[in-house]
Amino acid sequence: MPAAARGTSRNATAPPAVGKTMNPGHTVTITPSNLHVEVRIEGEKVAETDHPVLLEETGMPTRYYLPREDVRMDLLRPTNFKTECPFKGQASYWTLELGDAVHDGIVWSYENPIPAAVGVAGLLCFYNDRVDLTVDS
Repeated sequence: MPAAARGTSRNATAPPAVGKTMNPGHTVTITPSNLHVEVRIEGEKVAETDHPVLLEETGMPTRYYLPREDVRMDLLRPTNFKTECPFKGQASYWTLELGDAVHDGIVWSYENPIPAAVGVAGLLCFYNDRVDLTVDS
């Protein structure tokens, strides 16, 4: 049965938080998972994996980082856009082109994250609210 995009099936014991603490109680937790994750845009499947890495960060929805081999890389083109996160490092972004539709910066990755966030290095993440995300346990 599909779980909500924020995910409901997790390991019983959470791994330790990573990164720096900007605010008291702010945490980032990275957990490898065997959940089935499918990403669709405009009805087209653009990613599917049974090996996501879940990233849970205070105040943010659960993010599902996917191995590149499980993402339709033929639809992605890198952008020059970058952002900096004090908890994970510098993110690089990709635009997805599907037919005539262009979805700017819909995917990101931490190619060389800070050491505490190495669990998501090189994996790709889609914005939950810009795709149809299905998570099954």
